[in-house]
Amino acid sequence: MPMPVYLDHAATSPMPASVRAAYLHALETAGNPSSIHSAGQSARAMLDDARSRIAATLGVDAVELTFTGGGTEAVNLAVKGLFWRARQADPRRTRLLVPRAEHHATLDAVEWLVAHEGASVTWLEVDAEGVLLIDGLGGVAAALAGAGDEPADDVALITMLAANNEVGSVQPVAEVAALAAAAGVPLHVDAIAAYGQIDLAPLPPGVGALSISAHKVGGPVGVGALVLRRGTEVVPLLHGGAQQRGRSGTMDAPGAWAFAVAAEAAHAELAARAAHKRALRDRLEAGIRAHVPQAVLHGTGAAHRLPGTVHLTVPGCEGDSLLFLLDQAGFAVSTGSACQAGVPEPSHVLLAMGLSAADARGALRVTLGPDTTADEIDALLDALPAAVARAEAAGLAARTPMLGR
Repeated sequence: MPMPVYLDHAATSPMPASVRAAYLHALETAGNPSSIHSAGQSARAMLDDARSRIAATLGVDAVELTFTGGGTEAVNLAVKGLFWRARQADPRRTRLLVPRAEHHATLDAVEWLVAHEGASVTWLEVDAEGVLLIDGLGGVAAALAGAGDEPADDVALITMLAANNEVGSVQPVAEVAALAAAAGVPLHVDAIAAYGQIDLAPLPPGVGALSISAHKVGGPVGVGALVLRRGTEVVPLLHGGAQQRGRSGTMDAPGAWAFAVAAEAAHAELAARAAHKRALRDRLEAGIRAHVPQAVLHGTGAAHRLPGTVHLTVPGCEGDSLLFLLDQAGFAVSTGSACQAGVPEPSHVLLAMGLSAADARGALRVTLGPDTTADEIDALLDALPAAVARAEAAGLAARTPMLGR
């Protein structure tokens, strides 16, 4: 079968040949980075160099970067570890401030803390573009307020996305970081969707922790990192060796090396890649408006958004139907986060943005990569109207009795 046109880079981005070659070469280096013999020290040198190179893309010191076994582990270490540390320092600090439109790595970690660790949650609202509210009811400022002019003394942690992983809206990290710093509350930023898409450096003062993942920028799956700024401490999830700050476990030096190669390539070409994807994104959105006028595009009104994300809903369609029909036509797209793929539930992100459950079920996400071409976008636009028509017919058939007609 011919290879599909791959338009699901937010789920995972293919490993470029240059990264693959560097990864294979690094795998030839035998040795545990914690061993003191020459083979181990060769692996350690590779690991330390990779750490420095990735840290440089974020404008942080190498000592502030802890490698993890992927983005989900990085998020869990930040959310749980910061919560536990805050509660150790002050038992009153048990409340988490969490936007409703976060990735499930965050939401599930938070719900576990509520169920098992005595945490409570104040849910923060987002607007119709998926952007976190700062002011007003449901905003960050109100959630941080205590009695009078003093900040609340029970908040352990704020966690938020750098950019929404479904609709692509960039979040007000600097504004939240300033509020968090003034209140003396640690802030974790899940930058997994944003890393390599937009420039995150320098991190705003007040960001204590930040999560990233290798496979979103063309690195290997199963490698991530957590930035822990100086003065930010976590209680570890894993114990047994204390090989890194906040994390035990043998470190994956070849994986870290490949991560560094992919990260440097993405950031060396950040502006050019963004311009390329933005032009194709705008081409695709204009084509959707022309060829599928009933479709509703989301995130387009945000002040800033990721350059390669297109998100739409089609009334009367099931997103899964659209996905399968486009897959049959040779296009790999998604209905939202790959972590929820196959789950027949409307997106919690879209529900938080104010969509009805029925409308949210008709979601489709197209995410572009550095090698996506205009011909591929035009081919998708040629295939989309027929897929929508068939999905609409299937959706109506599920809701309207057809016997006797």
